[in-house]
Amino acid sequence: MKNLLISFFSFLFINSICSAQTSVLPRLIKDSVKIIQPTKLRSSPMLVAFFKTDDTYIKIVYGSPLKKDRKIFGDLVPYGKLWRTGANEATEITFTKDIKISGKSLKAGTYTIFTIPNANSWTVLINNDLGQWGDYQYKPENDILSFEIPVEKTPKEIYEAFIIKFEDLDEGANMVMRWDDIKIAVPISIGSNASASSKSKKKNK
Repeated sequence: MKNLLISFFSFLFINSICSAQTSVLPRLIKDSVKIIQPTKLRSSPMLVAFFKTDDTYIKIVYGSPLKKDRKIFGDLVPYGKLWRTGANEATEITFTKDIKISGKSLKAGTYTIFTIPNANSWTVLINNDLGQWGDYQYKPENDILSFEIPVEKTPKEIYEAFIIKFEDLDEGANMVMRWDDIKIAVPISIGSNASASSKSKKKNK
């Protein structure tokens, strides 16, 4: 009888604990969902382009805005003003080896790319600050390099989305930026024996 009573009260005790946990569980689930729910899909997806040789890897991460029947350069992207070179976060590029970009030496590492578009040329700025949103906290004193790249007009090739890709060269690659009817090509030299390939793919939004 004694054992029966002990078992009965043990059952009641355990059942009360389980009931309390069950009543709290929906609140815990609700709170957790608020924390881990995915962010909204971006109208300008995040893309990554990369270029690889036997001993060198280059990766560039950027937001890709759309034209949407708008005039881009000289209007949406004003001439003579700093641009994040894409959308959302400022564009970042990583080199695993020392390289030359537009003829200028650059150490291996990760950098932010800003640009100043103009009608006939763009100023390209390689900056040391990472993790920036747009160009709102840009500091010119943290620029590592700057150089000019001529603009090529492509009226028969209109790009709806802003795209960065790599095109093979004998000793490296051109980092090509295209949007609307504009193209610029930034030469990157990584050595005379480079056997290169390049690809572009989407990253998680």
